[in-house]
Amino acid sequence: MTRQARAGLAFTIPILLGTLLVLVVPTAGAILLSVTDFDIYALADVHNLRFVGAGNYRELLQNPLFWHAVRNTLLFAGLGVPAAIGTSLIAALLVSSHTVRWKPVWRLLLFAPYVTTLVATALVWRYVLDTRTGLLNYGLSLAGIAPVDWLGDPRFSIPATLVFIVWKAFGYNMMVFIAALSTVSHDLQDAARLDGAGAWARFRHVIMPAIGPALLLATVLSVANFLQVFTEPYVMTHGGPAQSTVTVLYFMFDQGFTWWNLGMASAVAVLLFAAILLLTAVQAQVGKRYEWL
Repeated sequence: MTRQARAGLAFTIPILLGTLLVLVVPTAGAILLSVTDFDIYALADVHNLRFVGAGNYRELLQNPLFWHAVRNTLLFAGLGVPAAIGTSLIAALLVSSHTVRWKPVWRLLLFAPYVTTLVATALVWRYVLDTRTGLLNYGLSLAGIAPVDWLGDPRFSIPATLVFIVWKAFGYNMMVFIAALSTVSHDLQDAARLDGAGAWARFRHVIMPAIGPALLLATVLSVANFLQVFTEPYVMTHGGPAQSTVTVLYFMFDQGFTWWNLGMASAVAVLLFAAILLLTAVQAQVGKRYEWL
């Protein structure tokens, strides 16, 4: 083995070991736990642990609350992903415009929510959306509109939570799009403008093909993140009202750390992992079809 190969292994092996300990081992452990009835009794004495095979999965698929959580999660993802991608792309186009001044300042202000503490900002938004003392309802009262119970009414709980999630997360995608937009050829845009192409035509036929890989990356990450929504509803609504904001991850947390049914919680984690893996594979195939990869 050459000195260069040994040096490469010296740098690579610690990363591989870290990946093994942090990702591979916990994933394998969750799969093993999902076929057992591991609970608080087994936690006290491992001899109480029993192998149940697919029993957790059968019980899970017959649980109405699980399907309610799946519905809520799909609603979060179905509404949140287009909103997050759309707002971040629009913000990136505006900030990248030649007519905008103080670009670094705008980028810092728009990216700041992404790097702020999630729990702290969720608590602030909870006070902003408060029915009695919230800033939003105060503004509505100035316009003669009655207060809205944003977090206590099932009709508004998901939209109100989604606004916060999009505000918190869109800064990362915005920076990805800004980096992608900086690679778009100005010569192509000038040529399209001389040929009479309007703003939409230039965006559709020049900018979009150039930022396709970045758009695919942002979509894959956004889908995975929205399917794993937990902290926001946990802090802002505690899964309510009437379980209207219970997500799959919230359901898993409840099973594992409220009822100490860790075998069932592991089964939820395995199903969620499989769903995200499948969706990522589908998105990759779509990206290849449209030559975004």
